[in-house]
Amino acid sequence: MQNLLQSKLKLKLVTKTPKLYNLLFKILRIAGVFLYVHEEYRKNTYTKNMILGIDEVGRGPWAGPLVVGAVVLGGATIEGLTDSKKLSAKKRALLDSEIREKAAGWGLGWVHAEELDTIGLSAALKLATIRAVEAIKVPYHEIILDGTVNFLKETTKGSYVTTMPKADLLIPEVSAASIIAKVARDTYMAEQDSVYTGYGFGSHVGYGTAAHIKALSELGVTPLHRKSFAPIAQLLGESLPETISKKVTTKAIGNKAEDEAALHLESLGHVIQKRNWKNKYCEIDIISSKDDTMYFTEVKYRSSGYQGGSIAAITDKKLKQMKFAAEFYIASHPRTHNARLAVIAIEPDKELQYLELS
Repeated sequence: MQNLLQSKLKLKLVTKTPKLYNLLFKILRIAGVFLYVHEEYRKNTYTKNMILGIDEVGRGPWAGPLVVGAVVLGGATIEGLTDSKKLSAKKRALLDSEIREKAAGWGLGWVHAEELDTIGLSAALKLATIRAVEAIKVPYHEIILDGTVNFLKETTKGSYVTTMPKADLLIPEVSAASIIAKVARDTYMAEQDSVYTGYGFGSHVGYGTAAHIKALSELGVTPLHRKSFAPIAQLLGESLPETISKKVTTKAIGNKAEDEAALHLESLGHVIQKRNWKNKYCEIDIISSKDDTMYFTEVKYRSSGYQGGSIAAITDKKLKQMKFAAEFYIASHPRTHNARLAVIAIEPDKELQYLELS
């Protein structure tokens, strides 16, 4: 109001025409009311839209830390936010800087390999999530966590959590969390190249790729490696630690094979659309796109050349199942034009095999 009166006095000095003066004063008064209402609306909207988004990076690698990102955008608009895996390294780095600059709050939770080995992966995911949330110092009214598991369930914040599959694609705050977590972890792993030369951590960032397996066989295991993970434990000739309550399952081994397969497809220029897509009738390991073609890839892992190896596992029956699954997916996604079936075969001590079937 004081500013309004000051403006009124200034107007008196610049005009001696009463009608013009009154008109200008009315405009100022209306503008003042508008600015007040706008400011109150902005404050109210800012408070109501304080969503905390959470996502993790580094669940599957054989080496390096598990990192959880947490972001409250607080009304900040950042163009280009999406799942970090769908962005180039350059684009992720640019968005990472913008998120840290514009977001109302952000935090990272780290659990390194030694600690992960001691408490197990499940507990590590909970701990990293808690650490990330504790780094947030601004208020928020809702927490959205990517995936289906509420890692904060046993904390006082558990009731505020909404779990959401593919939230990193749908919720800007979760997209931002996935980006800062991936950039932080990738940067850390790249820095390890100068500490552990010859492993190529900056390239595979700890995943069980063929190059990583070769380096392990030639150079051995480092303190970065997760000794509770079966491939590393086997290299060390050790059984899994007693503190790990669950044994490594066939599913866990399959997930690691799919990680390597996805990396290979990306190296060929594919964009991963979905992993482990399934319904009650069928399932597809990896769905990817390249140019105008959609690829439906079956990932086969064999611990040895048993029964002709992984490619031999694609029987006529399996091929029919793959075709049915692809057709089912296409029927529910009418924008799909060209489609091809493919198989990736992974076996120890052998080069990854990629074969297009149709």
